[in-house]
Amino acid sequence: MLGIIGRNGAGKSTLLKILSRITEPTTGRIEIDGRVASLLEVGTGFHPELTGRENIYLNGAILGMTKAEIRRKFDEIVDFSGVEQFLDTPVKRYSSGMYVRLAFAVAAHLEPEILIVDEVLAVGDMEFQKKCLGKMKAVSANEGRTVLFVSHNLGVIANLCSQVILLRKGMMAGQGAPAGIISEYIGAGDARTGEATWPDNRSATNDRVAIRAARVTSNGQISTDVAIDRPVMLEIEFEVFQPTGNLTSSIHLFDKQGTWVLCSGVKSEKFEPGRYVHRYHIPPNFLNDGRYYFNIMLVRNATIMEQYIPEAIAFFVHETGVGREEYGGVISGCIRPHLLVESMPISP
Repeated sequence: MLGIIGRNGAGKSTLLKILSRITEPTTGRIEIDGRVASLLEVGTGFHPELTGRENIYLNGAILGMTKAEIRRKFDEIVDFSGVEQFLDTPVKRYSSGMYVRLAFAVAAHLEPEILIVDEVLAVGDMEFQKKCLGKMKAVSANEGRTVLFVSHNLGVIANLCSQVILLRKGMMAGQGAPAGIISEYIGAGDARTGEATWPDNRSATNDRVAIRAARVTSNGQISTDVAIDRPVMLEIEFEVFQPTGNLTSSIHLFDKQGTWVLCSGVKSEKFEPGRYVHRYHIPPNFLNDGRYYFNIMLVRNATIMEQYIPEAIAFFVHETGVGREEYGGVISGCIRPHLLVESMPISP
């Protein structure tokens, strides 16, 4: 199983389209040994006016299967897809999740030697994603077939793939074992610095305090790409211009959907003029993988908003694959802490 990773625009989907013979390469050539099945977008190879049942036969024929082969696998395909009650409904009436369920079921069960899967699985629900990942693992490990898998979920890449390719600006920037390539990808970063500054945000209506900077650090380095098993520190740097009492700094952390993950603050009875920094420590293995951003604010007397900066900095928590099995594979939610769990027999 070969994983393909890279930032948006790196060329991942284009590569898969070339391998699937959807797009011809401008130069060079592709050599393929075996029958290829591709799942690059929702409803690949389906005709919207035909029913789910008819599309199974149509898609199977496109993949080069005989009618006897399709008939032999038909019940297994339907059972895996979970759309049995809608089998005789035109697929144009299917939801995107139903589309991808049936499309993946056909591609995975009609025995291609090479299965090409893009991030399309993200459309399905959690239960189906877990089923698909298990099927891909079985196809590769137990049936001796090749799977090419593009995903931004680095935890899945780390757990499923034996080799990983890193693409950068249309070129292969690295190839090797998942741990090393994923570390290279996370460490490469981009234009984001993990630090924002506001040197001149003192206003006429606020002559007491001013927020000067915000940072995200991990392992002592400023960064917006953080490994899930490393601690994260969010810093607020501010300046006090005159003696001020009952001042609270606060952070509000949100995930990429805007879900409020947590808030935290620290109150001081009195600040003398000068510059200060408040550091908020988030322990390792607490936040789930994904994108987060935080708002920062300074509040006086618990009610007066002295300064507020929304979306001060965004940062990414990246799955490393270490210890993921403890959670049962697919993990949802904003946080995934290691909790103290007691296990003991109950005496009869």
